[in-house]
Amino acid sequence: QVQLVESGGGSVQAGGSLRLSCAASGYINGRFCMGWFRQAPGKERGGVAGIGRDGTPRYADSVKGRFTISKDNAKLTLLLQMNGLKPEDTAMYYCAAVLCLSSSYNPRFDEYNVWGQGTQVTVSS
Repeated sequence: QVQLVESGGGSVQAGGSLRLSCAASGYINGRFCMGWFRQAPGKERGGVAGIGRDGTPRYADSVKGRFTISKDNAKLTLLLQMNGLKPEDTAMYYCAAVLCLSSSYNPRFDEYNVWGQGTQVTVSS
């Protein structure tokens, strides 16, 4: 069983930055791909960024050039550096994971199947 715990959310003005962290524990190892998702009120949850076992990132078009995903395999920690935040980035952010049997595979956002509880990000104009 895999547990994911997010932290680092908060309130920030437009143009500001936040860094989200996700601590993974349980039966998780380097064979898992990990990612970040978000859900705004009244909207469906959608993928923000993912990272494959080999470190290759994938980003939603809306955050390219502003957000950076990274991971520390030794510490089982996933990070999301968010710069240039906009009010439309306001959402609950979730950490997610999925087993990736191939080191070169970068899963689609709809393949993730393990979820954290979320951390709130609020961006004011």
